[in-house]
Amino acid sequence: MTTQAIREAQLHALADGILPEDQRAAVDAHLRAHPDDATRVAAWREQNRQLRALFDPVLDDAVPPPLLQAAAPPAANGPWRRHAMQAAAALVLVAAGGAGGWLLRGADGGAASASAVSLARSAAIAHAVYTPEVRHPVEVGAEQEAHLVQWLSKRLGSKLQPPVLAPLGYQLIGGRLLPGDGDGPVAQFMYEDGKGQRLTLYVAKERAGRQETAFRYAQEKDLGVFYWIDGPLGYALSANLPKKELGRIADAVYAQLEQPR
Repeated sequence: MTTQAIREAQLHALADGILPEDQRAAVDAHLRAHPDDATRVAAWREQNRQLRALFDPVLDDAVPPPLLQAAAPPAANGPWRRHAMQAAAALVLVAAGGAGGWLLRGADGGAASASAVSLARSAAIAHAVYTPEVRHPVEVGAEQEAHLVQWLSKRLGSKLQPPVLAPLGYQLIGGRLLPGDGDGPVAQFMYEDGKGQRLTLYVAKERAGRQETAFRYAQEKDLGVFYWIDGPLGYALSANLPKKELGRIADAVYAQLEQPR
């Protein structure tokens, strides 16, 4: 008996809850016959659940007043035009991604640059997507660290070196290449401790002239992100850890990155 071929797009549609009902029986039968695909769909559903839990609460957040003020034109243009520009700024923020709400009001209380905010938002999303993966959390494993480092360094155009966090209880399990927000690809290194707790270091190429180095911190529920820009690269360390503990790891990461190579 010949069964209808099931496409990957149908598996994603099932995980996202948008698979047409007339395809459901065939896809369910496929999953019963292919346990690996069933595991993948279950992992995607869990990722969706975590992303919704993380980012849904910010959808109703008000646009931060400093951003509205910055978007407003001079008073000479009149109140009607000013309100129109503020509304447009709000729409742009929504389009830029729901995660922007909580990251723009970082827990350190300081005002981060738009570049740093984008860095932290992207790092948080990548962390939420990939850390739940059981079978494929990374693209290249730590057993091929030399290849991983060479590959990611070449793609980013900068010499990279994943920090050694074994003294803090975390072992490198590998990394992957991810699409950036317009400044080229980015790298993600993933670490894990003996209890299965994972943290990620997100490294992105920054535009020329950015020299912001100050640590900043943002948090939503249990997910914290320490992020900073240092010359040509931006870094973001993400984990479901208390701020003090994550800060201790961020200090160790920063210290190693600053060492001459």
